Order: sequence, then C-alpha cells, then structure tokens
Amino acid sequence: MLEVFIFATLNGLVTGLLLFMLASGLTLIFSMMGVLNFAHASFYMLGAYFAFSISQYIGFWAGLIFAPLIVGVLGALVERYGLRRVHKSGHVAELVFTFGLAFLIEEIIQFVWGRDTKNYQYPDLLDFPLFTLFGQEFSAYRGFMIAISIGIFICLYRVLTKSRIGIIIQAAITHPNTVANLGHNVPLVFMGVFGVGTALAGLAGVIAGPVLTTFPGMAAVLGSIVFVIVVIGGLGSLAGAFIASLLIGLLQSYAIASDVGMADFLNLIGVSFERSHPLNDLWTLTLPQVAPILPYLLLVLVLVFRPTGLLGKREE
Repeated sequence: MLEVFIFATLNGLVTGLLLFMLASGLTLIFSMMGVLNFAHASFYMLGAYFAFSISQYIGFWAGLIFAPLIVGVLGALVERYGLRRVHKSGHVAELVFTFGLAFLIEEIIQFVWGRDTKNYQYPDLLDFPLFTLFGQEFSAYRGFMIAISIGIFICLYRVLTKSRIGIIIQAAITHPNTVANLGHNVPLVFMGVFGVGTALAGLAGVIAGPVLTTFPGMAAVLGSIVFVIVVIGGLGSLAGAFIASLLIGLLQSYAIASDVGMADFLNLIGVSFERSHPLNDLWTLTLPQVAPILPYLLLVLVLVFRPTGLLGKREE
C-alpha cells in the first residue's frame, strides 16, 4: 500500500508540474491581456513537433533550446499581425480567432508531419533510473521534468514580483495609459508577453513529447484540462495555477492507482442493488474508470463554492 501511495504521488507530481508548465503560459497571457487563448495547447503541440524535427539532426538538447524559441516567435507574430487586429472587436472575436487558429495549426501539422505518431525519444543521458524503491524504478527523465517545471515557476514568480520588467508588466495590466505616458511601448510589452506565454507552451511540448507521445491529437488531450486549471486556480493567478495543477495531477494519479469502486462506498452505508436494477451498471464503476472526469467535478465544486477560484481576486 505504501509503495502504491509513493509512486502515485511521484507520478502525480510529474503530471501536475507538466500541466503547470502548460497552464503558466495561458495564465500569463490572460493576466496581461485578458485573452483566453484557445490555441494555447496547439502551441504546445508545435513545440513537440519542432523539437522532434530538430532532434533528428542535432539532438534533443538543441530541440529543448530552439523549439520553444521558434514557438515563442510564432506566438509573438500571431499577436502582432492577428490577435491585435481583432482585439478592437471585443473578446468574442478574440475567442473565435484563437479557436480557428487551433484548427489551422492542427491541419498544418498533419500536412507537414503526417498523421502518424512520431518516434520522439528523450536523450540517452537521462535514460537511467534516478532511484529504485520497492523494486520499482523512477526514471531520471521524470526527475528532469519535475526540476524544469519547478524552475519555471520560481523564475516566473520572481520576474513578475521582484524585477523591473515584472513591475512594468503588472502596471500595464491595470494602467496601460499611465505606463505608455512613462515612455514604455505597451503594445510591444503585450507582444512580448504573448510570445513568452506561447514559448512556455512550446517548452511543455518539448518536455512532454517523449513521454506522452507526439501525435496530431496531443493538443486535444490536454487542451481542456489547461482551462480547468486556470479557472480552478483563479483567472490570472500564477500561484493558483500552480496549486490547481498539483491538485489535479495528484487527484488523477491517486484515482488511477486505487482499486476502490462505488460498491465499496455503498457497502459502507449498507446500500446494495439488485442485478436487474437500472442503476446497477452505474454503481459498479471503479475510481480508475472515473479518473478522467474528476478534474471537471472539481471545477464544478470550485465554481459553486468559490467562483473566483482558489487564489483569484473578487472583482469589486
């Protein structure tokens, strides 16, 4: 039992921190521009595919450096020549634009790389067990994923709260005209933030590609979960997104690792169903079977009891 708990916790941390890496960019973009970018997970997918192509020629580490940069530049160009033009038409136009962009990126990926799964591998340098516990190995690459994710959180938090750049960004969110009057190029700041946000999504794709497989539907796998994280954590809250990512990662990992079923709960309260009862199939479900919907149940509970999210600020 202890073995299952420890490895479920470790796997939950890996999943949660990977989700945070993806959600941090979306949180940064929303807090700065008020845009919920539906194409955010598509930039995550682009990062994986660019890294795969680069790794075929000059190795994984080059892909780790250059793929997020390429995705960040593409994101900045999307903001400058696309999103900025529809911004004046309101949030609905922005949502429709990013929604269409997500489909466009998926089609481009299928056209360039094909529909098959790519053999994107992590480097031999990290192909060894970091430690062995209860006869099971925890890979060094998963430890690398944890380290990168924690490093991103620390860097982002310090930049946004302690640096001059962070002060300008925070001021531009609430008082853009004042920041512009002080001589700062606010549109350039917006473009830079959007580029950094998409670069973070690309970095998440580079890291996750070898573990979660690189295929054209990988954006759809995590796309909806990212929005759940941003809402649960509180729109625009980086710390909230970090906590929500860990909560969801651990929640799903514990659920998958358990062998608890609905029947166990029913037996505790002395309830049973006949085989012919219409609800019999529902009550025979196990916790691993319902694990994929647990984040959405958590979202419903948070919206009911705390609509602003865990660390979101209530609007006055």
